[in-house]
Parts: sequence; structure tokens; C-alpha cells
Amino acid sequence: MDLNNGEIMDYLREKDIKPSSIRIKVLKYLMDNQIHPTVDDIYKGIGDDIPTLSRTSIYNTVNLFKQNGVVVEINLGEKESRYDINTKPHGHFKCEKCGNIYDFPLPENLNKKLSNFTINRMSINYYGLCPDCRKESE
Repeated sequence: MDLNNGEIMDYLREKDIKPSSIRIKVLKYLMDNQIHPTVDDIYKGIGDDIPTLSRTSIYNTVNLFKQNGVVVEINLGEKESRYDINTKPHGHFKCEKCGNIYDFPLPENLNKKLSNFTINRMSINYYGLCPDCRKESE
């Protein structure tokens, strides 16, 4: 996604979030770095741009984003939560060697047998070796 600050501000307002410089920077970072970052990753990525920035400010921002449907919090068995800007249903694959996380689409008929259920959250995660790490280990 390549949005300018005005478009990011409009998007935040659509999500009932009052734009601020920190919120704009965090959202831009998430859009430009779809790597499922942690709060620490975000802090390292934008900390030089905002000298007064704290990890607490970023945590509060991503928590607000999560509450308003801007990001999804994912936990892949790690100590820290990660944040995904892609809020549409999809799965994750985590490479157990390099730690990279990849999105993958889900089959359209996945929830057909659950049509009488109300699904509030869904988490489909795979773990293994990505193609690059698999080549290295062969």
C-alpha cells in the first residue's frame, strides 16, 4: 500500500480513530512493512523519526488499531504478539529456522461445515521451513 499522509488520515478517521503523528507513522510502517512486526520492530523502525516515542505509545496505538479493526493481533507461540495489517481471513506459515512469517490464502469453502456457528476469531498457522531455509538444509 502506498498512501500519502492525507489518505492515511482519512483511513484512520473512517475507522473512528483521531489521527496523530504517532498513529500515522505506525500505520504507515505497518503498511510498508507487512512482516507481522512486534511492538519492538515498530519502535526500531520509526523511533529515529520521533525522538520522544516510547514502546508504550506504540503498544497503545496498535491496541487502538486492533480494537477498531485496522490490525489483527497474531500469536505464533512467541513471547511477543505480532500485528498484521491484513485483516481478511488468511493463514500464516512461520519458518522455524529464519523466523519469517508468510501469509497464505484459505480455501473458500473452509467454513462451510460451520455455517450454523458464529465464528469470532480464526487462527490457522503452519510451522516448518520456508523454501530458502529448506534449500540451505539439503
